[in-house]
Amino acid sequence: MKYQALTDEQLVDFLKSDNQSAFEEIYHRYWYKLLGVAYHETGTREEAEELVQDLFEKLWKRRHVSIIQHLSAYLVVSIKHLATNYIKSQITHRKFQEYLIFNEIRQSNATDETVQFSDLSKAVEEAMKKLPEKSVEIFKLSRFENQSVKAIAQQLNLSEKAVEYHITKSLKVLKEQLKAYHSDN
Repeated sequence: MKYQALTDEQLVDFLKSDNQSAFEEIYHRYWYKLLGVAYHETGTREEAEELVQDLFEKLWKRRHVSIIQHLSAYLVVSIKHLATNYIKSQITHRKFQEYLIFNEIRQSNATDETVQFSDLSKAVEEAMKKLPEKSVEIFKLSRFENQSVKAIAQQLNLSEKAVEYHITKSLKVLKEQLKAYHSDN
């Protein structure tokens, strides 16, 4: 049977009947499009590929219970949902890392294992001088004025992804520049 000639609806029917060839045709028909959507959402090919792989695994595992009326729309919405969840998990992970970094700095300061707070403040200022102006502005709005990514994006007329990039970049530079103030205790 030539699965390439089948409609999406026919492929879905065969998929629900455990037809692996129908599944393979769906994969070949849509993987590139889904990779493009996932890449657009995540910004990295590696993560996009993993998300597409996860989507197809879920499609196969849930083939008997999924209600699919329009295959293309179903797959695109599903990949966007997976990408959104991935991005949210990365944001949560990054915020936790920030908490650990700043908590360590506070603990080290409290136990006199590092320099005085004023020296640390100067070191932060010096580290921030190594950042581009836009990154400093976004970092200050985020961390010192406690503004959300969405609010900063609207205020500066940037995408939320761009704001996230600047914050992440700032944190990496600060972490690197402030290693001397970090305690392993």
